[in-house]
Amino acid sequence: MTEIKKTSIPGVLEILPRIFEDPRGYFFESFRQDWFKAEGIEENWVQDNQSSSKKGTIRGLHFQRSPYAQAKLVRVIQGRVLDVAVDLREGSSTFGKSVVVELSAEKNNQLYIPRGFAHGFSVLEDSIFAYKCSNYYHKESEGGILWQDPDLGINWEVREPTISEKDEVWPTLQEFIDREGSLK
Repeated sequence: MTEIKKTSIPGVLEILPRIFEDPRGYFFESFRQDWFKAEGIEENWVQDNQSSSKKGTIRGLHFQRSPYAQAKLVRVIQGRVLDVAVDLREGSSTFGKSVVVELSAEKNNQLYIPRGFAHGFSVLEDSIFAYKCSNYYHKESEGGILWQDPDLGINWEVREPTISEKDEVWPTLQEFIDREGSLK
């Protein structure tokens, strides 16, 4: 049986699949819609994405504004990452708080992140990262929060990160709050 673990932020779930191993290798179910229905989640996954990243890379923290907001189901196919979700939901009791989960190809664990969160990850080993999205990417709806915002207090576990130019200039959480308040 696959285990669904609730995290410190309601709605964010870690999925730990049951892995069947034998001399040939292994098998596991990486997705079943009924797992989510049992948790009261009914997503229509419309887009799959995959990225390859070198150790020391940090990607994020990204989000999509409504009506293009995205729930995500993320996992690592190869390597290890530290996955981060920051709650930006309007009226949430955990607004501005984060969940940090190590995802690895060895554990084959996944993280479900509802709409209304900024998402990012740091690469602890060269990795292939895959994720399902509940909505299509829309460039004009993209936003972000500065990954190194001291108010977030996230330990990315990377000493000298490789960051995209875009990810270096996102606003801090306070700047985001001052401009937009929250994700609606």
